[in-house]
Order: sequence, then structure tokens, then C-alpha cells
Amino acid sequence: MKNEFLQTEEAIVAMLKTVYDPEIPVNVYDLGLIYKVEVDEQKNVRIDMTLTAPNCPAADFLIEDIRMKVASIDDVKNVDVNLVFEPEWDKDMMSEEAKLELGFL
Repeated sequence: MKNEFLQTEEAIVAMLKTVYDPEIPVNVYDLGLIYKVEVDEQKNVRIDMTLTAPNCPAADFLIEDIRMKVASIDDVKNVDVNLVFEPEWDKDMMSEEAKLELGFL
């Protein structure tokens, strides 16, 4: 059972890496916008995420893209994307790959 949850979580992370902010050529996972991914026993998924800026014009697009892509994973029942602003995002939350891609290294 634990292995099944790990596989589901890995599939979710892989799917999150296909979601890009339209203004930034880096996926939302490597940007550090995903704070938490939880999968319960019924395979309901809750994702806490933030934005690079509170007034991001792509917010609705990103949330819906995440919801649709994660919901397309086999066995995932429901997807709840929760937008949070604590802690506030900053560029130190990006992966090394994202920092390199954006010229911060």
C-alpha cells in the first residue's frame, strides 16, 4: 500500500513538472510554487501552492491546469488546489535547475 502511495506521489510530481507559468520558462514545481502535496487513502489529492506574485494574472490558468493534469492520473479521485501566500515565495525556493535556467547562478 505504501509503495502505491509513493507511485501516486511520484506521478503527481511528474505531472506538476509539465505545468508552466506562461510568463516564465520553468515549471511550477521547480519554481518552488508547490508547497505541499497530500494524497489520502481514497486517492483524493490536496495541493498547497503559491504564486510568484499575489496579483499574478495567470493564477486561474495555473490552478486549473494543475487541477486538470493531476486529475488525469490513474486512480486519482479528486484534486483540491489551495492557493496560499504564507510563506511568501522568493527566488531561493527555486530548484538549482530553475535558477540556472533563469540566469540566477
